[in-house]
Amino acid sequence: MLRDITLGQYYNTKSVIHNLDPRTKILGTMVYMVSLFAFNSFWTYLIAFAALVTVIVLSKVPVRFMLRGMKAIFLFLIITVLYNLFLTQGDTIFSFWIFNVTIQGLKQAILMFFRLTFLVVGTSILTLTTTPSNLTDGLEALMYPLKLVKVPVAEIAMMMSIALRFIPVLTEETDKIMRAQKARCADFDSKNLFKRIKSYVPILVPLFISAFRRANDLATAMEARAYRGGDGRTKMKPLKYKAGDWIAYTSMLIYGIAALAITVLINFQIFMLKA
Repeated sequence: MLRDITLGQYYNTKSVIHNLDPRTKILGTMVYMVSLFAFNSFWTYLIAFAALVTVIVLSKVPVRFMLRGMKAIFLFLIITVLYNLFLTQGDTIFSFWIFNVTIQGLKQAILMFFRLTFLVVGTSILTLTTTPSNLTDGLEALMYPLKLVKVPVAEIAMMMSIALRFIPVLTEETDKIMRAQKARCADFDSKNLFKRIKSYVPILVPLFISAFRRANDLATAMEARAYRGGDGRTKMKPLKYKAGDWIAYTSMLIYGIAALAITVLINFQIFMLKA
């Protein structure tokens, strides 16, 4: 399960998406995330699916590798779907015991399933196709206007980048500790919930110690390299937009306009039917 977490990992290959400016990919991810929460119909989600498939094909990252990230949230996904399926009020399809399945609940459950799936896969593309250093530079560039109000943009970007970079590192460390504890007859698959929770205590203590040790080593390494924040620092590889970035921005605009037009049209038809 822990090895299936893809957030924060970088897949090293050459592709159109990998060559894009990190600012383009960050903004594209934000646009996609906002659109998923704004969509509420089958046709708009079909557009989102088509856009996601196109980006995955262009990124040359194996689909199986991307879908591994879904295993980590599978339980949360099922709970969310069941919550919307059984607790949404509306026109009843059938009911049993204390559960009542409605047309509105079924529709909401399906939409929520696709929303969360597209959200996880879509956001993982950003880290899979962008190195931590480029991601830091992109975040810092996009937050540059905040410097006018004395916000430490460089430090915030660095912290976010380090947090993403350490997700796979700590995941691997947790996996090693769990295997070591299993070799000492630790039971992580007990059906007793309290015993299972208790078995995770020997994992948390060494994991926190390892995390603090890594943080201290990282701080020492940054100080040894004279890191003193972002003021006055230059970039070894300055960010520059290329032709592919402008094509990507144009595609984002077309995607947004198409999705907005379909949403407005559907809402207008619903309004006319009610009228």
